[in-house]
Parts: sequence; C-alpha cells; structure tokens
Amino acid sequence: MDLQAGLTALNNPVRRQILDWLKDRSNFPPALPEHAGVDGVCVGYIQEKAGLSQSTVSSYMALLKQAGLVVSERHGQWTFYRRDEAAIADFAEAFRDALTKAQP
Repeated sequence: MDLQAGLTALNNPVRRQILDWLKDRSNFPPALPEHAGVDGVCVGYIQEKAGLSQSTVSSYMALLKQAGLVVSERHGQWTFYRRDEAAIADFAEAFRDALTKAQP
C-alpha cells in the first residue's frame, strides 16, 4: 500500500464521504435488474448522490482506485465500484505504524 497515495485520495471530504457511502449498498438506489448480481455501485448512482458532475466523480473514483481503496468492474457501458476492504485495512495499519513507530 502506497501510504502517500492513500493520504492524497483521502485528502478530500467528498472522497471520504464516497468511501463511507460504499460501506452499505443501501445508501444508493436499487440496482437495475440486469445488474442485480453485480457487486458494487454504478458510478452514475455515486454521481447522483454526491451532486457533482460526471467528470468530477470519475476523477475522484480514479484517484480512489489508483490508491487501491476501491476496485472497479465494467459491465457494458457501466462502471461499478466497491470498497477494497483488505486494502483499506492495510492502509489503516500502515498509517497507524507511520504515526506510532519510532523512526531511525
């Protein structure tokens, strides 16, 4: 886990809010029937909830993905995002270690 990339991604309240919303799928409208088996949330639903432009949300999600905090999956024209819980736990541990361990 790149600690700096994670910190950069989380240095925005809306990106932190998106990660929080993604904890629970019920924060978003139900999936369309053709996407019922897809794990994650369509970027359009994230955009709607955030009240931001598509390009802004896409750049936010790209940054969260680059940091390893979310994973994406394409289904046709749709991109779905979900939290990467293992990567988030690794980031939290690395951050805690950076703050608490003595540096040589």
